[in-house]
Amino acid sequence: MDRLINHIFSTLFPLTISLKTEKILKNFALLLGILSALAIIFDWYPLAMFFSFPFCLIWIYMAWLHTEPQLKWVNLIFLLIYLFGIVGYLSKIYL
Repeated sequence: MDRLINHIFSTLFPLTISLKTEKILKNFALLLGILSALAIIFDWYPLAMFFSFPFCLIWIYMAWLHTEPQLKWVNLIFLLIYLFGIVGYLSKIYL
């Protein structure tokens, strides 16, 4: 399973990025994390899911980049949970 997921991410995203790009991605992830926390505090449903999904995606990518397997899998689980919630929310709106 790990091999398949690694293959998918290595196909979709570059294996190396500049330090400047990495810093930008991490700062963007921080902003998304703050916005997600604010969305939870102020009950701005479903914004927390929409902010958390790309947050998790960025951190999965950062974990793949630096081979942090535990962080990678924790964020992958949360990414799937948020994806399930987003699909459920959108299906209620459009169906």
